[in-house]
Amino acid sequence: MEAPLYPEFPLDPSAPISAQCAYWVGPRHLAGDDGRPYDAVADTLAALGWTSLTIVRGRHEPDEAPEDRQVLRSTVLHISPDSIRWAQWVLADEPFHLGELPIAWQVSARADTSSPLAAWSAYFTPDVPGEVLVDFLVALDARDQPASPLAGPELVLDAVTAHGWLRDIDQPQAGATDPTFTSYISLGEVPPLIQDADPRALTAEADEVGVAGWQAWSEPALGAPCLWAVSFGASVPHDLVAAFAASLGSTAPVLRRVLPEATRERLLRAPAS
Repeated sequence: MEAPLYPEFPLDPSAPISAQCAYWVGPRHLAGDDGRPYDAVADTLAALGWTSLTIVRGRHEPDEAPEDRQVLRSTVLHISPDSIRWAQWVLADEPFHLGELPIAWQVSARADTSSPLAAWSAYFTPDVPGEVLVDFLVALDARDQPASPLAGPELVLDAVTAHGWLRDIDQPQAGATDPTFTSYISLGEVPPLIQDADPRALTAEADEVGVAGWQAWSEPALGAPCLWAVSFGASVPHDLVAAFAASLGSTAPVLRRVLPEATRERLLRAPAS
């Protein structure tokens, strides 16, 4: 007998979704993940030729018959053909939280196969629009050297301001927000537990300002819980963050059957025929 830890987040991309009306909606940064935080990403990685492995844990109760043993599906690991980049679906494996939201995906890369350690990691909670995470992963897949920086942080801000986002008044070189002031991207101190190979991330004292990395989040109303949150380690190349930012700020509508409760009234909708 199989008992997923989080049955509301199926691991099987072919799992049926209840028949619902489909809409083209915008803005994308408030559109959520359509209730499919795993499927859209996993399908893209499979199309890119990434291999998927499922780490399975079991639970056996005393006096339980072998056929009744519960198998708990846990982390699903997707590995690129060159084995230097990978994405982990960790929502079903008791992940830590970011912005009071559980981490759904952890994406990592290393310089080469000689090191078992990631050079950087990025973390994405549920309701990050699937299109945005997919665009980030496609850019990562196309990168010859995913651990080498190729551009400066200005590239990230240029990517979102090109779609009408506004630079932060107080920190115009380090942050931007959408015109409705609900979603943000900022270069600032990296939260605890974010893995990164930058030695400063390992040696910083508790009372010292840590290394800076890109953070993004959506807060539908002032003081309300975040809809989603993303954290990029300090060593994530800026051009890859820019690919994420450009997709996040895109004005192209996205197809949705499931709308986030927190932003439902903020979304523009048109029936998808």
